[in-house]
Amino acid sequence: MSDSSSPSAPPVRAATRDASGAGAHPQAQSDQPVAHSAHVGSQPFVYLGRQPILDRSGALNAYELLFRGSAHNRADVTDDALATAHVITRTMGQLGVPAVLGRHHGYVNMSRELLFDDIVHLLPPGRFVLEVLEHVHLDMAVLERLAQLRRDGYRIAFDDVSALTDNLLRALPYADIVKVDLLQAERAALPALVEAIAAEGKTLIAEKVETSEDFDYARGLGFDLFQGYFFARPQMLHAPQVRASRLALVRLLALVASDVGVAELERELRSHPGVIVQLLRLVNSSAYAPGRPISSLREAVLAAGTRQIARWAQLLLYASGRDLPWASDPLVQLAGTRSHFMELAARSLAPNDAVFADAAFMTGIFSLVHVLVGSTPAHTLEKLGLAREISEAVDGQRGELGMLLRVAQACERGDDRLAEALVSEAGGRFAVLTPALLGELNLWASAWFSAYADG
Repeated sequence: MSDSSSPSAPPVRAATRDASGAGAHPQAQSDQPVAHSAHVGSQPFVYLGRQPILDRSGALNAYELLFRGSAHNRADVTDDALATAHVITRTMGQLGVPAVLGRHHGYVNMSRELLFDDIVHLLPPGRFVLEVLEHVHLDMAVLERLAQLRRDGYRIAFDDVSALTDNLLRALPYADIVKVDLLQAERAALPALVEAIAAEGKTLIAEKVETSEDFDYARGLGFDLFQGYFFARPQMLHAPQVRASRLALVRLLALVASDVGVAELERELRSHPGVIVQLLRLVNSSAYAPGRPISSLREAVLAAGTRQIARWAQLLLYASGRDLPWASDPLVQLAGTRSHFMELAARSLAPNDAVFADAAFMTGIFSLVHVLVGSTPAHTLEKLGLAREISEAVDGQRGELGMLLRVAQACERGDDRLAEALVSEAGGRFAVLTPALLGELNLWASAWFSAYADG
């Protein structure tokens, strides 16, 4: 559903308790520090709504994730599939699952179109519940798809149920959770509806709980979970928008479709810092996270897998509303040129050390990521799971990678004297980076990015 109450409902707050039962508080509390106030600044933001789902004791059980197109806390949904695509990309790629859900589950609305799309598998089944919208006709094709998704590990919820119908009874074996709309259901028929659903062993959620009387009544009927304005309005989360070029996504999809190897995918991704940022967030948000810091783009590609990359590119392409001129974006140009310069310099320092060259490239890309996403380096790097030497180079310019970054920045400013002084300070194998070689590397890096942008 778009929101768990009517637009006119007053924002009444109930006293609820946390899982330990200690202390009352005016609304459902989460266990993560991501309570952002939505605001509009000079940089574009993306927004996400989340509304708590509580258990019988008032403890937080889960969140329903809701599309928000602006800083105004309202749905404005004209296309269910597109709205859910935005919810997924913002949860998985912009904000990150840990920040949005903490240790709880997320309910995500599903249109018929998305139920049959392979994109749904971007959502880790252990973290998300697929909420089938009320207007989806539960024909045999849909029920068979739900059965397959349940075999894949997903839990299925039926949304906005208000009456006991033959169609509902036929579909109940394919669901795990049923959300009953207290505003739409006839009170006289509710006991029979609840009894029939409970008899099938399904979890019952009372939605659109707007008053203390609604809560007491629903709890008395035997509902397991509760959602509505009585507990909390949807909370607004926001994050700076990280744009991924539509052209980059189309080219990436074409490569995946042609069944190229990891090396070719890696080469394509190197030219698109925005896509790399999204990929790192995906890897760290998914059930396929590598369990160790990522030190190269190749590791990120391998951790995600080509199928997951294709799903992500499809979803980003679907969710993006217009073609973005990435080739003329000065920040993208700088990130692409710097990363390639650092890779070339690293290969000059250690011709046979591909790992070091990859780490240098990643350092160059992520040295500007905090500007790309509008945050501090430390806060941004914390979400990306990069290897320590890369993080320390980006946030503190420490180690050999940090020194390479300082040299790259000096060359970008045309400060040859500083670049030469830094090379001298580093000593050792850095001595190979003569002023003449640095000039050549800078030209090669710029020419490489320009050739790619023009191609």
